[in-house]
Amino acid sequence: MTGRVQGVGYRNFVERMAGKIGIDGYVRNRRDGSVEVFAMGKPELLKQLRAALERGPMMSYVDAVAEESDTVDANYLGNFIIEMTV
Repeated sequence: MTGRVQGVGYRNFVERMAGKIGIDGYVRNRRDGSVEVFAMGKPELLKQLRAALERGPMMSYVDAVAEESDTVDANYLGNFIIEMTV
């Protein structure tokens, strides 16, 4: 995600939403000011998460959400975490 997505509780928002929806993976800040989300789940659940990512928490402003396919990472099965900045 790009926009005003750091310093506004965006990672905590994503962690809460992923837990509520039932998505596994992680969220982390990137040094370029964007936020990266790695999400695993059923397509209909991922669609719900994307809608939440586009909306974001209060005080955020999301310019864009880019999406790429990836493979399942067993390290994140069963949980969704906030990771350190990369």
